[in-house]
Amino acid sequence: MRNTTLVYIEKDDCYLMLYRNKKEHDQSQGKWLGVGGKFEEKESPAECMMREVKEETNLTVEKYRFRGLVTFISDIYETEYMHLYTVSEFSGQLKECNEGELRWIPKSQIMDLNLWEGDREFFKLLFANEDFFTLKLTYRGDELIDVKREQC
Repeated sequence: MRNTTLVYIEKDDCYLMLYRNKKEHDQSQGKWLGVGGKFEEKESPAECMMREVKEETNLTVEKYRFRGLVTFISDIYETEYMHLYTVSEFSGQLKECNEGELRWIPKSQIMDLNLWEGDREFFKLLFANEDFFTLKLTYRGDELIDVKREQC
């Protein structure tokens, strides 16, 4: 199993989204995601989130919220515990990302993008401004077959 972070940076009622189109053998090829990635040895979730934002965008996180913990279960990928964050304040100049194309997308258009089906589930909670949530998303191949919201 692996621990990861996923981060949605907010500006002017938009999220910074990453269109995954540059890495070979990318399980998210052709999909839109936030930025983030795998924990490194001895990193906390917040440390991982801040490092990944810096590496992928060149932005420095100033103010953030830990929004949720999402468990991904799959019959083809390893189990993943994803720590979900939003960032409301940052500094720095956006750079090109080596994993895909970065673009500010209005929140009202997010659900029109090519997203993982499970991402649609946590976007509903983000848009409803839920304080903190946990989700368990189960996939068969690339098909979402079960969603469980666990009460905190």
